[in-house]
Amino acid sequence: MSVDITIPSPGESITEVTVGTWMKQSGDWVDKDDILLEIESDKATLEITSPAAGLLTATGATGDELAVGEVIGAIDTSATRPAASAPAAETTTAAEPPASTDAEDVKATPVARKIAADEGVNLTSIKGTGPSGRITKADVLAAAAAAVAAPSAPAAAAAPAAAAAPATPNAPVVIPTSNAAPGSREVRRVRMTKLRRRIAERLVESQRTTATLTTFNEVDMTRSMALRKQYKEAFAEKYGVGLGFMSFFVKAAAQALKAQPIVNASIVDDEIEYHDYLDVGVAVGTDKGLVVPVLRNTEGMSFAEIEARIKDFAVRARAGKLSVEEMTGGTFTVSNGGVYGSMMSTPILNPPQSGILGMHGIKKRAIEDPDNPGTIALRPMMYIAMSYDHRIIDGTEAVTFLKTIKECVETPERMLLDL
Repeated sequence: MSVDITIPSPGESITEVTVGTWMKQSGDWVDKDDILLEIESDKATLEITSPAAGLLTATGATGDELAVGEVIGAIDTSATRPAASAPAAETTTAAEPPASTDAEDVKATPVARKIAADEGVNLTSIKGTGPSGRITKADVLAAAAAAVAAPSAPAAAAAPAAAAAPATPNAPVVIPTSNAAPGSREVRRVRMTKLRRRIAERLVESQRTTATLTTFNEVDMTRSMALRKQYKEAFAEKYGVGLGFMSFFVKAAAQALKAQPIVNASIVDDEIEYHDYLDVGVAVGTDKGLVVPVLRNTEGMSFAEIEARIKDFAVRARAGKLSVEEMTGGTFTVSNGGVYGSMMSTPILNPPQSGILGMHGIKKRAIEDPDNPGTIALRPMMYIAMSYDHRIIDGTEAVTFLKTIKECVETPERMLLDL
């Protein structure tokens, strides 16, 4: 009996996907619920598992564009399970040929092979940590990172430089030669994933269809940092999650959105659609692009719930486990470029949302001491930016919104008292 493997629907309105990496190959024996392959939609990467145990026949190749519901392979459930493989490590006699050093003969997962090819990592130099010594994705990434971090071999001591000869008018320029190996001039083209293509389309659409402006302010992080330092250990012990600054800014955004409901609204045709709920998207960077899962009803969330949900989103986003529903329907977005070292940026709107808040790095700067006017003090400062759709949000509303964010973070007790 043969059981078809079909392309499931990743979410509403998605009709086509791209075949990603196969974790199993044709002829492999698979058990029920084994991960067979990944598929990529314009919103997420999903895994397809085996519907039954049996012998796999794969008919879709990596990179193929397939419609939802199409057959991508089959499982022969009438096949006989093969005998267990012999132990990988066997004693090699003198008469046996030496082990192959060809990368094709190395045991490695398909994902590991693809990453090794992209990063230029030699699989034969890696010791696998997977079952039976198989090289995994983590092994290749670790090897690539080690290669980048490895210090260069000390250069041979250079001979004493000869004294420079006096410059001769119109003398020909002598270009020194180097013994270093020339760098690669290879050019590679890699097809964009559906997710990356969709991100590109939405960014261009945002610039084309909105009247985007950005306003800036700066936040003195002294009191929020002191509050976090004072309670972070007790917070982690009670709730099992760290206390970060994202929860401060998400709570501040909720306060500002309640005070300026137009920022939480959207344009639908020739109408303004107001939302009585605050669904705040939090931007999460992954190796496949930026995704924005949504915190539903943040107006009723505690600091602990915000931190726990953001941590869960980040873990599952990087593993490609977020659902389409979790990444749609937000009414406002908070993006923290500061974790990557950004000091200033103009975030791009995520239509149909009308506003987005950008956080940045914290640096000590000399400012007038708010506790001692007329004197200078070093304070931990953060630039914040708000991009907004000027079609429905006026400058006064945008500036007032950002000022509310500043006041909430500089005096965090305001958020506890709902002021």
